[in-house]
Amino acid sequence: MNVLNTVAEFRAARAGVPEPLGLVPTMGALHEGHISLARRARAECATVAMSVFVNPSQFGPREDLSRYPRPIERDLQMAREAGVDVVFHPSVEEMYPAGHSTWVEMEGPAKRWEGEHRPGHFRGVATVVAKLFTIIAPQREYFGEKDFQQLAVIRRLAADLMLPVDVIGCPTVREPDGLALSSRNVYLTPEERPLAVALHNALQAGRRRIGRGEREAETVRRVMEQVLLDTPGFTVDYVAVVDPGSLEPLKRIEGPARGLIAARIGSVRLIDNMSLAE
Repeated sequence: MNVLNTVAEFRAARAGVPEPLGLVPTMGALHEGHISLARRARAECATVAMSVFVNPSQFGPREDLSRYPRPIERDLQMAREAGVDVVFHPSVEEMYPAGHSTWVEMEGPAKRWEGEHRPGHFRGVATVVAKLFTIIAPQREYFGEKDFQQLAVIRRLAADLMLPVDVIGCPTVREPDGLALSSRNVYLTPEERPLAVALHNALQAGRRRIGRGEREAETVRRVMEQVLLDTPGFTVDYVAVVDPGSLEPLKRIEGPARGLIAARIGSVRLIDNMSLAE
């Protein structure tokens, strides 16, 4: 497995590699969710690339950039074991050289939810994903559905900029109790960890309510929110029932619906989502 740190190195190595090339973009601190993406890419692509880059432009001023975990040696070992062929691990200075002043601004699916609660977040996401595409030139990019809004934003980005890449969403990987795997789960205290499953429980409660015939989206939303409010230590950023394509909130559930949740327990902000109706 090659580990490359500069754009020039990667572009030189990119020439002539077997195609299709699949890219798994990550910020490191790998877990089984990331590895499931790498395995999917390995099964479908001749060459698998992974980026490991903690992107400062998608963190807000009060967010956890400085303490975000960076276990690079462990990450490289996990990538190697998953069959990754090449890892792109650039510095911040390599990705944002002096004088950098170009950003990708998005509306549409980027406006609500995380876009409202984390101003500038999707500008950073869209910009770095566009950079990775131009550097790595993959035919396929693999993203987890755990960050469902991010997946929708990147699909919109690829469509709007006419990028020749297939954006492939892969199912959320969960702990046995249902907690979605996240690099930020390491911040949970032993007391908070069993409570964190409330996000999954809330989504399941909404799905069950629809299964029993409820069609008013606001009723379903309140059912999910109440699960969080009844769990000690939680504060809610948002609970939403949305159209899975546009991410706009639904009034009536007459077709596919997605539940989105963001909430905090202690100092840890968690997000989760689930298909509530097909």
